[in-house]
Amino acid sequence: MRSRSIIALLILFTVCSAVAYAQSRHSQQTQYPTYKGLIMAGYQGWFRAEGDGTSAKRYAYGNESRSGIDMWPDVSEYEKTYNTPWKLSNGQPAKFFSSHDKSAVDLHFKWMQQYGVDGVFMQRFFSNARDKDKESLTILKNAFEAASKYERAIAIMYDLSGLRGSNEDCSVIINDWKKLVDSLKVTNQAGKKTYLHHKGKPVVAIWGIGFPDRPYNIRNIGLERLLDFFKNDPVYGNCTIMLGVPTAWRTLNADCINDPYLHQIIKKGDIVLPWAVQRYSPLLHNDMDRLRDNTIEDIKWCAENNLDYVPCVYPGFSWHNLSRYEFPDDVKPVGSIPRQGGRFYWQQIVTTINAGASMLYVAMFDEVNEGTAIFKGSDNPPVSNVTSFINMDGKPSDHYLWLTGEATKMLRNQKPLELKIPERK
Repeated sequence: MRSRSIIALLILFTVCSAVAYAQSRHSQQTQYPTYKGLIMAGYQGWFRAEGDGTSAKRYAYGNESRSGIDMWPDVSEYEKTYNTPWKLSNGQPAKFFSSHDKSAVDLHFKWMQQYGVDGVFMQRFFSNARDKDKESLTILKNAFEAASKYERAIAIMYDLSGLRGSNEDCSVIINDWKKLVDSLKVTNQAGKKTYLHHKGKPVVAIWGIGFPDRPYNIRNIGLERLLDFFKNDPVYGNCTIMLGVPTAWRTLNADCINDPYLHQIIKKGDIVLPWAVQRYSPLLHNDMDRLRDNTIEDIKWCAENNLDYVPCVYPGFSWHNLSRYEFPDDVKPVGSIPRQGGRFYWQQIVTTINAGASMLYVAMFDEVNEGTAIFKGSDNPPVSNVTSFINMDGKPSDHYLWLTGEATKMLRNQKPLELKIPERK
């Protein structure tokens, strides 16, 4: 009787497991079963151009009086480009690309494969999810096809920017994720499966938790329900959750809200991603020592709470043109956090790896608004009496893609840790 009971229990367990597997919409297969050993970048994909088939009117590049671009892309390899109000130094029109063009997204993923960038987190803004923006869905569709084609890791990152807080909560994200999984099949791509997994589960990132300048209170936007959904829903859940938080998330000061509830939320996740853009600078004495110390202490805290940790690194920052009209009384200088020909970027990479990081997040792949992009940028940006752009410090347009590829080899112990920025041969 006892052996029959055991057999019956085993059969029941097998049947229940099969039913649970059948319910799940996620593929169990992927070429990227873990984040460890990878360098992933953020991908905005929000650039539009007049004439690209969308309703955009100079959405990406603006004009002389109101531009949101501080870094000009090198557009020499794009299949389609669009006229802008600017001229280059030789008098030729300055062209821009559109993220809505499938060929542009395809080119970006081709570069990732060519230079050894492992993949990207596709930014899914709360406003896109809430408004059911069809143009952003087109870009996502094209990105997932390109990721499969070029065998690059890809994942969804929900950015809470746009969440008003007073009359809405994170239930919008739950509904949107179901749509992405069912309609776009983001976790079960056609062709090669490249959705990023970690600890055997698809990764979903939620960015924007714990920042004091947000219009929402993290205690009343349904975060716990959202995390429970991603963790436990039998059809759409069983995910690994990465949380984007402020740099001072551990100490609850500086750029972070002073609310211990943040730690409760973080402990319900799986990976901690602190935002580093503008938090470190090559212009501050011994700032890499501060980055090292923060990384070591953050990793220690995460280990004690059974969490993984991914540092954020970035090449530089510029917010001059945006600040001219958003903060006219406090206009930022061009290149306020200089790239120094890649030295600042490399210092962060070496510092975090040396401090124990096993995976990295790069801000960002294509962010030319704040001048943090690592994709191909122009050393010959448009000339203007009003608008100003950073340049590439005389470096090739692909310099930061190449550096990222070299960093990947270092992270995976395929080459020794190089404290000095490498030189191309």
